[in-house]
Amino acid sequence: MSVNPLRIGLAGLGTVGAGVIKLLDANASLVSRRAGRPIVVSAVSARDRQRQRDIDLRRFQWVDDATALAGRDDVDVVVELIGGADGPALTLARATLAAGKPFVTANKAMLAHHGLALAEAAEANATPLKFEAAVAGGIPVIKGLREGAAANELSRVYGILNGTCNYILTRMEKEGLEFADVLADAQRLGFAESDPSFDIDGIDAAHKLSILASLAFGSRLDFAHVETGGIRDIRLADLQQAAALGFKVRLVGLAAVEAGTLLQRVHPCLVPLAHPLAAVEGPLNAVVAEGNFVGRLLFQGRGAGEGPTASAVVADLIDVARGESGPAFAMPVAALAPLPPAPPEGRFGRTYLRLTVLDRPGVLADLTAALRDAGVSIESLIQPAAKADGTALVVMVTHECADQAIRAALAAMAALDSVAGAPLFMPILAAEG
Repeated sequence: MSVNPLRIGLAGLGTVGAGVIKLLDANASLVSRRAGRPIVVSAVSARDRQRQRDIDLRRFQWVDDATALAGRDDVDVVVELIGGADGPALTLARATLAAGKPFVTANKAMLAHHGLALAEAAEANATPLKFEAAVAGGIPVIKGLREGAAANELSRVYGILNGTCNYILTRMEKEGLEFADVLADAQRLGFAESDPSFDIDGIDAAHKLSILASLAFGSRLDFAHVETGGIRDIRLADLQQAAALGFKVRLVGLAAVEAGTLLQRVHPCLVPLAHPLAAVEGPLNAVVAEGNFVGRLLFQGRGAGEGPTASAVVADLIDVARGESGPAFAMPVAALAPLPPAPPEGRFGRTYLRLTVLDRPGVLADLTAALRDAGVSIESLIQPAAKADGTALVVMVTHECADQAIRAALAAMAALDSVAGAPLFMPILAAEG
């Protein structure tokens, strides 16, 4: 075993940064044996030096400007846990790679926006860019796709990529609560941010999906064309109707290669009870990948939090200590295919539709006429009892039809004066994926 330790410059001392230090302290002997050398923190940086933390930082060198970590002689590898697509995190990433030092990050937003440029910088300077912790926390899905499934042609990758949304949906379905009530409680308990938009509007999941798509298909990162929807308009009634139909509601990120184009979509979906994703509850994450020789792979576990994310960060550090490297996105950037985004035409599937309508004669006829004109056929229709305010819910499940036909029908129905509020639609995930 080498006696020379791998010395870390750690930027960001929030929950995950503190977790990395705790893990390296608790598992020092095990990590050293697996890495072939000790892994130690030598210098740290954070915005607030005075903030109370439950770790002793006096043994580390404190650096006020995180970017300075890249140039320190006592830092062999930089770990970035600052967050944010741009700003200090991106400046530090560029400086570290330019200095020829390995860079480890959990920053999915930065990778989604700047991953290709950073990967090119890593290649140019022959140094590793590692980001296992950026997707699905402690679940080794990046390694699984980049290494374990490397011999397979993957046709699709999809899953539950945001624990906050899954926690909210699970509590709604189990406790009979409305979205706003569960969100407020999740914020109080620390499961959701004070501004939860990145989570509940699907942006966080979209960042992760774009990274997974590039790894799975050997395609260039294309976050700009991820079709993104969230869960803020989901009602308890939707979960109840889904359950009656034999489904659960989950926010699903799905990427697939279709006729030389790349489909990337984050949207709440109805998931059949028999599907593995239906059993994923609470703050857990799960990713499914389908390969032409390996078949269906399922990765599941805790997708966020101090322990799981710190575990993924240290796994990357062990790889660096062993001298294990390779292209960040499984192949050189120049070899990544520039797949165009998949157009809506040509997509087919069943869909769940929910509308709030005025409770008066002729409404159903208007709705079915809009569906007929768009070429959409109804498989089932449910209209619960009208509410005291004179409105009623109408829930429909369509037969398999074109995605663009559904969108045309929704636009026509939204324009009806008998429809109150925007209609909601959720694709129905096929039992096989």
